Amino acid sequence: MRLLIFVVFTFIFTGFNIGHSQNKEPVFYVNIVTNMGTMKVKLFNETPNHRDEFLKMVGERHFDGTLFYRVVKSFVIQGGSSDSHNAPAGKHIGYGSQAHIINSEFTKKCFHKKGAICSPRQPENINHFRMSDIGQFYIVKGKKYTNEELNLIEKSINNPIMIRLKRKYYLPHKEELAKLKTESPKEFNKLLRKIKEDIAVNFALSDKKEFTVEQRKAYTTVGGTPELDDEYTVFGEVVEGLSVIDKIAALKTDKNNRPLKDVTIKVQIVKLR
Repeated sequence: MRLLIFVVFTFIFTGFNIGHSQNKEPVFYVNIVTNMGTMKVKLFNETPNHRDEFLKMVGERHFDGTLFYRVVKSFVIQGGSSDSHNAPAGKHIGYGSQAHIINSEFTKKCFHKKGAICSPRQPENINHFRMSDIGQFYIVKGKKYTNEELNLIEKSINNPIMIRLKRKYYLPHKEELAKLKTESPKEFNKLLRKIKEDIAVNFALSDKKEFTVEQRKAYTTVGGTPELDDEYTVFGEVVEGLSVIDKIAALKTDKNNRPLKDVTIKVQIVKLR
């Protein structure tokens, strides 16, 4: 069995060079085959650790026979957990006994548009560094947003950050500024300028939200779940079979968001010709 895994994994990192120039990094694809259709997924080279670990688990057939066990309409479909193997109807499924934890890889180029494949994780109260569980995955269904709605998402994140910075850098000097304003306008302007600079620098270094042009275009046309950006690692995207996401997302579910109809999973490496 170990020999088989080694052979498969060796093929991944050698055979995939076919059709690519030596100056270009090869692109990796997998098929997620379900009883409701097949999705072809491109894995991102921008997130190499997630790409490599996912391919390794595919080679080990970790995902074969698992289920899409969590479906939330207009949000995500989630599957691949080891404890979904042969899970009886109604069983609550979570992170499974074969969670595979790796460091997160956040990048502005990889975001939660419709069809993005991503790594779930445990909440921050027990997972302070937002590490990923590559032993399962979710695929974004999402919805379309207007630019005004995206602006509100930015403000909902950025305004609290700005308030905290003002409390830290402005409030301790409030009384001093009021006094200097009347007694020494020059010193007042100097101190106020310094406070504004400190706030601006720290705001730029914070986890502020600012959608790129590419993100705005995707979220207003294709749709997605922008509120998950910079929270969970996106490591690929569905390039064929987006309609399969819609079919799965439309299924009726129980109180735990598990589909009443089992959606089985098999993940296959796509061979390049």
